[in-house]
Amino acid sequence: MEDRKELKRAIAVPVFNTVLLPGVTTVIRLGEHDHLLLKKLASEEVAVALPFKQPLGNQELSISDFCNLGVSFLTKRVESGEKGDFLEVKILDRICVESLLKEKEGFLVDYHIDPESDDLDDKSKEEMLSYFRRTVSEICENLQNGDDYRKVVDGIQDINTMITYLSQFMPLSAEERYELLKTDSLKERCLRFMDYLLKQKESIELSIQINEKFSRKANRIYREQVLREQLKAIQEELNEGETVNAKKNDDYRNKIEAAVMPQEVEEAALNELNRLESLGQGSAEENVIRSYLDFLTQMPWKKEEALPIDLTEAKEILNRQHYGLEKVKERILQHLAVMQLKKDKKGSILLLVGPPGTGKTSLGKSIAQALERQYVRLSLGGIRDEAEIRGHRRTYVGAMAGNILKSIKKAGTTNPVMVLDEVDKLMTGGFSGDPASALLEVLDPEQNNTFTDHYLDLPYDLSDVFFIATANTLESIPEPLLDRMETIEISGYTAEEKFHIAKDHLFPAVLEDHGLTREQLIIEETTVRKMIEDYTREAGVRGLKKQLEAIARAVSEKIVLKETELPYEVKEEDLEEMLGHQIARHDRAQQENPPGVVTGLAWTPAGGEILFIEATDMPGSGQVTLTGKLGDVMKESAMISLSLLKSRLPLNSINFKERDLHIHVPSGAVPKDGPSAGIALFTALASLFTGKRVNPQLAMTGEITLRGAVLPIGGLKEKMLGAQRAGITKVLIPRDNVSDLKDLPPEIREQMTVVAVDTIEDVLHETIGITLAPIEHIFLNEQAKPQNVLNL
Repeated sequence: MEDRKELKRAIAVPVFNTVLLPGVTTVIRLGEHDHLLLKKLASEEVAVALPFKQPLGNQELSISDFCNLGVSFLTKRVESGEKGDFLEVKILDRICVESLLKEKEGFLVDYHIDPESDDLDDKSKEEMLSYFRRTVSEICENLQNGDDYRKVVDGIQDINTMITYLSQFMPLSAEERYELLKTDSLKERCLRFMDYLLKQKESIELSIQINEKFSRKANRIYREQVLREQLKAIQEELNEGETVNAKKNDDYRNKIEAAVMPQEVEEAALNELNRLESLGQGSAEENVIRSYLDFLTQMPWKKEEALPIDLTEAKEILNRQHYGLEKVKERILQHLAVMQLKKDKKGSILLLVGPPGTGKTSLGKSIAQALERQYVRLSLGGIRDEAEIRGHRRTYVGAMAGNILKSIKKAGTTNPVMVLDEVDKLMTGGFSGDPASALLEVLDPEQNNTFTDHYLDLPYDLSDVFFIATANTLESIPEPLLDRMETIEISGYTAEEKFHIAKDHLFPAVLEDHGLTREQLIIEETTVRKMIEDYTREAGVRGLKKQLEAIARAVSEKIVLKETELPYEVKEEDLEEMLGHQIARHDRAQQENPPGVVTGLAWTPAGGEILFIEATDMPGSGQVTLTGKLGDVMKESAMISLSLLKSRLPLNSINFKERDLHIHVPSGAVPKDGPSAGIALFTALASLFTGKRVNPQLAMTGEITLRGAVLPIGGLKEKMLGAQRAGITKVLIPRDNVSDLKDLPPEIREQMTVVAVDTIEDVLHETIGITLAPIEHIFLNEQAKPQNVLNL
């Protein structure tokens, strides 16, 4: 087998994107690299054509740029012209490269002949040629001069010649062309090329269909343009066209004059109107300019005079529409009083922060009513595109103004009360800009008098707008944006406040919404209190309203079916039938806590709760286990508590190395984190190791440090409300939080004993009645054991 592979040497001619098949007479175009080969290829000498692996451009050729398979050929003719140099060649055989040698004037190749496999008989070849002719005939029916191509194809009697001829009209890649040469089976080559030809046929048919659709559409557009031009000519003859356009333009001119625009804006509007008048009828820009002028003239530009503010009436409106929230209403009234004294006061930007359902959005309505201004609300939740705030530039198709100016336009006045709802739920960052950053100019009193919307592209004065933003939390609001607003925190309602809100506000609204009257439906006060306690778990009152609506629907059905006598009184025992089982389960103070169990206080978005911290020990090797889905900060508090307890206990009073410790906080599926459980964790460990029980009606909150200091915490009001609901009578709080007690409702302060603590010594004295050793005692040696270290 090796003897048959006789090596030959010949000149190598680089070719690219050309189908090379044995037995075919074809043309090879020489590239810029091949001009030195012309004098060598003028004779009948055998040469070799080798394909490139990829296009090179002006890059110098190297041996690695060639494929391993090529063809040998005889040069028949050399032609030179404006488009380059061409060789007419007769391809002889398929060859395989053994080695390449680079010379000054080109490349030499050592090769052996690698013949293709002729695995088709004469009948099969004729069938293949017939199939190619039929396919080409079908394609040529849709092509101009298709008969010329059909005649050429009908005259070809060789398969390789057929493939070579047709491939020059097909968008085959260099790799696909090389695959045809690489396929040594004539049958497989025919089948592969047949796939290429069928794809080309489908592509041509699809292109023809698209062109026909486009042609019909283009003809329709052309016809409409011709008719429009004819109509314009007829109107000009009748002097009607100019009259219609002039009338429209005069309307714009009158609107611009009536809008009382600033000089800069009026000049820009008149310039746009002049552009509109200079455009021909049917221009693509006409509708864009008209839409812009419509927006300009519909925007309110005239400054509204500030109306006198009746603080007494404003106070009455706020008290009538909102129960409780005394500090919030007081702060709003102070703000209105300053606005009354300083007519041109800027910076009217408030941020109401509080749990859902506490009346933040409705406060904005009440403020608008008290100021006798228009009220508009803009929801920012989930906005991720800066253009929602600042608008699109007019160069974009379908451009619109931002929601800020659209809300001003909707209000029809320059000084509305605008509520920016859910400002904490803006989607900051992203591919479409940062909407939170776009709000910086809107909410900055020093900048918003020249707010520039991308669509309007002119300054607009927002300084008279009373902005009220609402949020559930401050954590997700960017610091620069938060700095531009004055924060007013709204706490959750107490059970007593919820009762009065349900009685005075929610129940009348629910009756009206369901077509009922007080003569038809009565809900006892004890029933309402049970609903608040057992069927809602929230800081606001939205869930309470839903439960009242469920009762109203149930009673409406009974009234329509005439299944009850009126009035229908809803008692406590009826709640389970109407509302189902109790859905809000709050932890209650235990009758007795064993050693190692302490009651702590926690803040949740739905209000305050108590939580139990449990500690136990067992024989082991000093391992500490923390469970209850605790966060990193709470785990650190547990480790601080353990280290602090070890450092304050007498030496060898407890051998920690022989005991395993397990700390658990129940409701294991609920994530818990924060430092305020520090003193509760420390007390639980101290109670466990001393065997002293902690009063089950005593709860505590506070952060501890490694030196034993008790630091302040947040959310004290909510925690105290949760403690009172759970039956707690005594609470330990950090001394720095004493000033927060004035925010508590009077009934809470009267029912509960609050003890302020500074150190862990104060905590243990109040909880388990012991005195820890001074910190110096931890350095005493074992022989000098201190006396009366623990006052048990």
